[in-house]
Amino acid sequence: MSSSTTALLVGDLTGVAVFAASGASAGVAKRLDLFGVVFVGFVAALGGGIVRDLVIDRPPVAFWDWRYGATAAVASFAVFWWHARLSRIRRTILLLDAAGLALFTVTGTIKALEAGVPAMGSCLIGMLTGIGGGLARDLLIGEIPVVLRREIYALASLIGAIMVVLLTRLDKATVLNMVAAGVVVLVVRLTALYRRWSAPRPKFGDAAGAGSEFIGR
Repeated sequence: MSSSTTALLVGDLTGVAVFAASGASAGVAKRLDLFGVVFVGFVAALGGGIVRDLVIDRPPVAFWDWRYGATAAVASFAVFWWHARLSRIRRTILLLDAAGLALFTVTGTIKALEAGVPAMGSCLIGMLTGIGGGLARDLLIGEIPVVLRREIYALASLIGAIMVVLLTRLDKATVLNMVAAGVVVLVVRLTALYRRWSAPRPKFGDAAGAGSEFIGR
């Protein structure tokens, strides 16, 4: 196994662990039982990778490599048993989610490029890989998915994916540069949370309200 392949595997498994912890933490916050917590952790950890593999027409690696499921299970069980030690669990979920977003965006974009997907498609696949797990997690626990709210989420992932593609095209796709791209995603996401950056939403005035009432009739 080459060093680049090993680095990609480590990054992928780290993303699985982080998103599993994020999903499990969300399950704990919703007071789910052990099965529910682990199931949400599994879906959050493996959902984005499964979407990525299906889009690039490959068998989902989560189904045939036992290390992915084992990593998700260990991380989910660890959060379930030691959640009392995680102070301010809401902040923990957000931090883990941002880290998982960064890791999966980078690894998803790299795998799409390796599969021969053009630059634009690779950026989109990288973004889908990053947001897929969080999207599935939020739907399972009955929350409006973060990606559909005002918060800067998918945009942070897309920025990282574009960085990976550009660095690859410039033959600068070193491990250090890929880590830097992931850090950019993490910083943009956390800064957006701290500074309360958000995408614009439609403003509903009297006219809009009247239109909505008319449509509902």
